[in-house]
Amino acid sequence: MIYIFHIFLGFIMGYFGLITPGMLNMTSVKYSIENGMREALIFSAGAAGIVFIQAMIALGFTDYLANHPEIIANLKIAGIIVFILLSVFFFIQAKKNVQIKNSKMKSKPFVTGIFMSSINMLAIPFYLALSAFLNARGHLTLSQPHITFFVIGAVLGAFSLFVTYAYFASYISKRIRFIARNINIILGFLFLFLAVLTFLKGLNS
Repeated sequence: MIYIFHIFLGFIMGYFGLITPGMLNMTSVKYSIENGMREALIFSAGAAGIVFIQAMIALGFTDYLANHPEIIANLKIAGIIVFILLSVFFFIQAKKNVQIKNSKMKSKPFVTGIFMSSINMLAIPFYLALSAFLNARGHLTLSQPHITFFVIGAVLGAFSLFVTYAYFASYISKRIRFIARNINIILGFLFLFLAVLTFLKGLNS
């Protein structure tokens, strides 16, 4: 029963911890609108798969990372650079003004999901803080196999969230063409916002 609870706890954290619009959620929307639900699901699988590694690192090395804050700081700096570059990329894509019907993403969705999830430098600090909090409250056991069950739940939660965004993107795109026309601009501003947010968090840490 305790293992099922850890899966459930991980699912809740993986789903609601990322529920606000972010780069992975919005890219899932982009795939759904431009390429269809199937490729959005493939992208979601790739992105969720990396969550397993990120969460496992955070929970497995909670004490080590807590005692070496410079590692987290370096991850945040790398994240700022990547977010700015991606912001510039999507703004350039938006200027091309491609027709909606011919604007399919040419990249492989599974590989793109892996790449974009890998550069999410906020994931490890997020699960690090989350695991420390839950452990202090007595809800999470930071030992095996409890960690693995929690991480599996987090992966399932993240995948379900990406699919939720993709599903509603398909629904919305039939009624609101504004999103389809301006998805690159939305992503550009989103990545710029994430870069600024990561920078400000670095100043306050």
